[in-house]
Amino acid sequence: MSDRPLFRKVLIANRGEIALRVLRACRDLGLPAVVAYSEADRDSLAVRLADEAVCIGPAAVARSYNNAPAIISAALVTGCDALHPGYGFLAENAYLADICQQVGVAFIGPRPEVIERMGNKAEARKVMREAGVPLLPGTEGVVQTLGDARQAARRIGYPVIIKAVAGGGGRGMRVATNDAELTRLYPLAQAEAESAFGNGEVYLERYLDRPRHVEVQILADHHGHVLALGERDCSLQRRHQKLVEEAPAPNFPRKTRDALLRLAAKGAKAAHYTGAGTLEFLLDREGHFFFMEMNTRIQVEHPITEAVSGVDLVVWQIKVAAGHPLAIDGRATEPHGHAIECRITAEDAAQDFAPNVGVVETYVAPGGPGVRVDSHLYAGYAVPPHYDSLLGKVIVWGKDRPEAIARMERALAETVITGIAHTVPFHRGLIADPAFKRGDVHTGFVAEFQDRYHNHSLAERNGRERAEPVPDTVAAAAPGGGADGASAAEGSR
Repeated sequence: MSDRPLFRKVLIANRGEIALRVLRACRDLGLPAVVAYSEADRDSLAVRLADEAVCIGPAAVARSYNNAPAIISAALVTGCDALHPGYGFLAENAYLADICQQVGVAFIGPRPEVIERMGNKAEARKVMREAGVPLLPGTEGVVQTLGDARQAARRIGYPVIIKAVAGGGGRGMRVATNDAELTRLYPLAQAEAESAFGNGEVYLERYLDRPRHVEVQILADHHGHVLALGERDCSLQRRHQKLVEEAPAPNFPRKTRDALLRLAAKGAKAAHYTGAGTLEFLLDREGHFFFMEMNTRIQVEHPITEAVSGVDLVVWQIKVAAGHPLAIDGRATEPHGHAIECRITAEDAAQDFAPNVGVVETYVAPGGPGVRVDSHLYAGYAVPPHYDSLLGKVIVWGKDRPEAIARMERALAETVITGIAHTVPFHRGLIADPAFKRGDVHTGFVAEFQDRYHNHSLAERNGRERAEPVPDTVAAAAPGGGADGASAAEGSR
């Protein structure tokens, strides 16, 4: 292990569970940390537990968590020589990383030019193409006009997906199955991308029907070492937002896994990447994988990789940023056991995931063997309306996938949250679903399950039964669906 020093003090420029996660990593390293917070987060758990906290502005993200000058000022005023951006907000903002560099504050992440290049999906495709990483058929760069888009779509072959070169989360994305749909959707995708990211540029890719979403966790240092720390299956999504992730990916042949990890590491090296990052891929029904994009930050789902690899990714983010070489034996990080994560949000799944805010009256986190909870909740906490709806993550580990599933079922059954609506009942149904237990999942799985869940919930509320039988797992998950479902629904109101 290098005897190179770490930092004097770290500014945590984020909120919620990730701010708490980074704070704990700093504590493990013996590093003082300052939590930057908005006025709306004055009573958050991260602020309460911090060594030091500094307010960076009002609730509005543009005036607080997305306000780079305020964040830099907070770092300088509090004497921080490093800044951890977490995920979301400015975590993938090259401007913030560049300003940090200029004022002598270490940005705990990749260099600004790497963030900028890999954050542009068209540029990222170019890097991966040159590195020999498989890509879906698509345009080599930005599509400037509708006429160019039509020509490209005919060459690629319908269906195609129009994608924003910047940002993520499904914004600026549309699927077209013919020329008429492309004509209608192309300007809509541009407008949405411009509104969301300040960049209306788009490109085209072949659209895969019902693929799996598999990603590779990368960790790289400033000395040329790159590790691919296994893959995660993130196929259970709703509107491109992940709900459940697991590692390693189920029903994934070893030969395919080895090839995926090798090429992901090669791609990260070609990008001159440093720190923790993720390369995301789509897997078709024949088992072929294709690069989709790279996230130049820590991922929400990083705990499942930590669980199966034994590597503390946030601690290593900090060490790498301080110049430490990766003192990790890649052979020792081969996946051990199986891990699953459920993202619990303040949403009512029975009401099309309508967001919910309010005061948490009761909060009881699950525990026992193999269970980890990353959450900023506590009884009396007021969930603010200004930010992402994530309440926390339930993570489980088991010696194999069946044990991990059993532990997740136990953990979700033990979770108690009252005062606000939440997605624990919905997750219970997902995890209990026979297709999920078989590992027979794809990116459209949640939408199909949601239709069954919503229809059953509506029937129950109207006091009538559906015309066709409802699977027991869905009935148990839906509000009012059996004893367990009823108790869970009581907790969500």
